[in-house]
Amino acid sequence: MRVEPYTVGDFVHVFNRANRGMVLFPDVSDKWHFLKILRFFNDQYIPQNPSRQLDYLLKSGRMSRHFEWPKDWPPHRPLVKILSYRLRDTHFHLLLKEIIKGGISKFMQRLGDAITKYINKKYNQRGRIFQSAYRGKTVGKDVRILQYLDAYIQVFNAFEDYPGGIERALKEFDKAFKFALRDPFSSLGESFGKRNLGIVDRDVLREIFPSLKIYKEFTYDALLVRNIREILGKLIIEEH
Repeated sequence: MRVEPYTVGDFVHVFNRANRGMVLFPDVSDKWHFLKILRFFNDQYIPQNPSRQLDYLLKSGRMSRHFEWPKDWPPHRPLVKILSYRLRDTHFHLLLKEIIKGGISKFMQRLGDAITKYINKKYNQRGRIFQSAYRGKTVGKDVRILQYLDAYIQVFNAFEDYPGGIERALKEFDKAFKFALRDPFSSLGESFGKRNLGIVDRDVLREIFPSLKIYKEFTYDALLVRNIREILGKLIIEEH
């Protein structure tokens, strides 16, 4: 099953990768565009041809900052809660909460369509860019497991891109954690107020991790003392 059953209130780990082992984001600007899709397409309102309208708003100066909500749009009413994310060159991870019936499904369809049209137009190509439909593992409402999955997405995945890889990152934990915190394509910095893109809503995790210090201590324990992959088990979506 590509996406496990879930209901309103459930948390879902969503993953997708590029088709045929290709690079999903050939340029850093493509990752920034993906973040804009996460921000602006997560809404119950969507204008006709939203990508074109978004480009117009940005170029016309009617949005003072790139991630500011368009003044011409109704107040933000999200389809899902995005708790965390991490973009890599070939794939992405999202931790979502279903807040209205069918919200995740609708949001993921919009996201997939939008990034496919963008990549195909920019690179003068046709066809699908993803290997398959997105995959999703349901966490349910288990907050304990949710904590570990959040650390896996925001920190473990960032560590895998650390110079020298995950093994070196674990040996240089403090330095690698700062690397993850500065990474614009990990939600870690946004989760703890280092930047504000308006993408994440930390929900229950803000109560569990009220400070960056507490979260860092938790991730140290999860990655170095415990085996985070063993804890998460089937919730880890293999990337190959």
